[in-house]
Amino acid sequence: MLDKLRAVENRYEELCAASEQPDFYSDPKKAAALLREKNDKEPVVEAFRAYNKAQQDMTDAQELMADPEMKELCQETYLAAKEDSERLFRELQLLLLPKDPNDEKSVIVEIRGGVGGEESALFAHSLFRMYSMYAAQKGWKIELMNYNETELGGVKEADFIVNGRGAYSRLKYESGVHRVQRVPETESGGRVHTSTATVAVLPEVEEVDVRIDPADIEMQVYRASGAGGQHVNKTSSAVRLIHKPSGIVVACQEERSQLQNREKCMRMLAAKLYEIEQERIDSEVTGMRRSQVGTGMRNERIRTYNFPQGRVTDHRVNLTLYKIDAVMDGAIDEIIDALATADQAEKLKNAQ
Repeated sequence: MLDKLRAVENRYEELCAASEQPDFYSDPKKAAALLREKNDKEPVVEAFRAYNKAQQDMTDAQELMADPEMKELCQETYLAAKEDSERLFRELQLLLLPKDPNDEKSVIVEIRGGVGGEESALFAHSLFRMYSMYAAQKGWKIELMNYNETELGGVKEADFIVNGRGAYSRLKYESGVHRVQRVPETESGGRVHTSTATVAVLPEVEEVDVRIDPADIEMQVYRASGAGGQHVNKTSSAVRLIHKPSGIVVACQEERSQLQNREKCMRMLAAKLYEIEQERIDSEVTGMRRSQVGTGMRNERIRTYNFPQGRVTDHRVNLTLYKIDAVMDGAIDEIIDALATADQAEKLKNAQ
């Protein structure tokens, strides 16, 4: 590990020296790539240098403890440096873990009503609202792609882009089946019902990540529709794309022009094809899907929202919070932090 850290430090110093050269920005694209690499390595180098200082402080304190008059003072210094050294060592272990190359990307989120009829659609709407409020807290922007409402204000399906740096690093843990236990608005007897909704989170990909042959795509156009006549267009502006080799179907009807809807469909299709390819690669290398705490499979129940008891439980890390109203208003950082910590611990265990 120390050899690896020294190599990172040497490369960082090379990048610092290169960035100070007069002709560094003569090739803007290359300069940007080198600066990104430098910024990525900077936290590792800072932690490594702090670790080396803590190690040196321990050595100095040990040497001074030979003097009886200095022993008590030096013991305090030694113990403080030892504590810093151990903390920084753990931090460095995490910093050296391979990073998910998609973490800094924006995401495409798909929410679908599941088991439970109209109540599942109402819950899907609640999840859409939760993620919208969370995105607003983070300063991210929501870009709606496909939103199919029900007569009672529920959502059969909602597809949207969360535009913001690091959105995938936080929201990737949300993929799976979300379960709700509550008394539906349509329930006159006051009985608690259990319903589900599914969430899929895909990193938005760049054109260079996925190449799609236009000949593989069948395009269909239709009139946008919505509950109670909402979002209805008189022209066929809504677009549905069918990727014939994979059978993937994507649709968008939120924009007024056919061209804009098609462009959004292509972004969604690229994300889906990218995910399929990544799963194939990961399956060959590890024999399982990319780890997202648990299996990360979309048919896995990951979280339960129990309204009568006011609690939210994430089953992957056995975390229960008794603040369901705050969670439904977008306060999900505590859950995501626990999932990210567990994910790091699992990766660290596998790396050893």
